[in-house]
Amino acid sequence: MGSGLEMIIALVFGYLCGTIPFGLILTKSAGLGDIRTIGSGNIGATNVLRTGNKKVAALTLILDALKGAVPALVMGWLYGPEAGALGGLAAFFGHLFPMWLGFKGGKGVATNIGVLFGLFWPLGLIFLAVWIIMALLFRISSLSALTASFLSPFAAYALGRGDLILPAVIMGAAIFVTHRANISRILKGEEPRIGKSTTA
Repeated sequence: MGSGLEMIIALVFGYLCGTIPFGLILTKSAGLGDIRTIGSGNIGATNVLRTGNKKVAALTLILDALKGAVPALVMGWLYGPEAGALGGLAAFFGHLFPMWLGFKGGKGVATNIGVLFGLFWPLGLIFLAVWIIMALLFRISSLSALTASFLSPFAAYALGRGDLILPAVIMGAAIFVTHRANISRILKGEEPRIGKSTTA
């Protein structure tokens, strides 16, 4: 286990990476306006897609994933697996609560994927595969994310990575919280399909 200083470095580095609002930066740079005033007001890729610009949405998705993967990889390489997990979790929560935006960030799905890839790529691959399968079957982004998040701890266990169960549980629980409005709409049969408009 790393020293206290190493853990603090992992925490700070991870959080600062996570707070980079790529969705906001990219939409403004592309002349699409302030993403916080569009659709749900969320800075993540799903809401960026509602601008109609698929390329910007795809780039947002990739960069939001990378800002989770990089701290997990770099801190793990420098200070060991515990620091990698802490750096990844800090990036995840930095995305959810960026200090630059009044602690109002995204819902964490892409960053979660990135963290899992950074910690143990087969686990990230399983998350992504479950998301894609669910999206193809139901075309509901939130349901895909919730299903993949729920299954991640079980996947970590099945892969023999018990050390990753807790990080997967923490991020999965947070995603359920950030998607509480979506869950309500899913239960009512009112959740829009991928590419459709919503306000929350």
